[in-house]
Amino acid sequence: MAARHIGFIGGGNMAGSLVAGLLGSGFAPSRVRVADIDADKLARLVADHGVAAADGEQQIGADCDLIVLAVKPQSMEAACAALRPALAGRAPLIVSVAAGVTLARIARWLGPSLPIVRCMPNTPALIGAGAAGLYANANTSAEHRCEVEELMNTVGLCAWCGRESDLDIVTALSGSGPAYFFLFMEAMRDAATKMGLDAALAETLTCQTALGAARLAQAQAEEAGGPDLAELRARVTSPGGTTEAAINRFERDGFRELVDAALAAAAGRARELATSNG
Repeated sequence: MAARHIGFIGGGNMAGSLVAGLLGSGFAPSRVRVADIDADKLARLVADHGVAAADGEQQIGADCDLIVLAVKPQSMEAACAALRPALAGRAPLIVSVAAGVTLARIARWLGPSLPIVRCMPNTPALIGAGAAGLYANANTSAEHRCEVEELMNTVGLCAWCGRESDLDIVTALSGSGPAYFFLFMEAMRDAATKMGLDAALAETLTCQTALGAARLAQAQAEEAGGPDLAELRARVTSPGGTTEAAINRFERDGFRELVDAALAAAAGRARELATSNG
């Protein structure tokens, strides 16, 4: 990675997962700086990974070539206000992982000439299985984009969006998506338990089934010309069989329409938050 030093403002779970991913990829702990107003959280991150504790946002701004803004959306303006004085005469790459805070808002707080990338990650990044959507402002070069890809690929995969508004859809799909799968898995486990299966066994089989289905879909997608999700579903849905009975009930009761409405609700809320923050 081209950046000599990477700084994190905010030391929560997402920052922690990115730090772990960076170090796992060979990036030296001595090249990582972290600042957080929570002294205990900062101390844990330093102890766990051996990175350097920065003395606030201004040290991050003075020392780092790539700065990750990993604070809560409601704390972003204050963090940027503390960071901005250290950026005079400098143009480090800024990456924001705060949901709903627009590029225009960040540029207004930090300065209009900076390269800034918005990133919408998700919680599986904590185990290196994340999915993130990215969008960059006009000041961001191809080299900057490669740096952000390198960073985010340490905790999963990432993809660039064509419009900033696409991040609202990414929020609804992959950002919030893990919770949808957890809900469906919870419902499957509970349904099997109600029918008489041991609860622990039901949970074990539910988790393994979800994992296996995801891995199979991913493996097939990586093959040139491999089957899509609809074909994979059809392959395990024998006419007149048990799977077909369940699928038909899902379809009859409006499963697809419910998913459409749920994602639309999440994307709508993301747009509301972006408007209120931007």
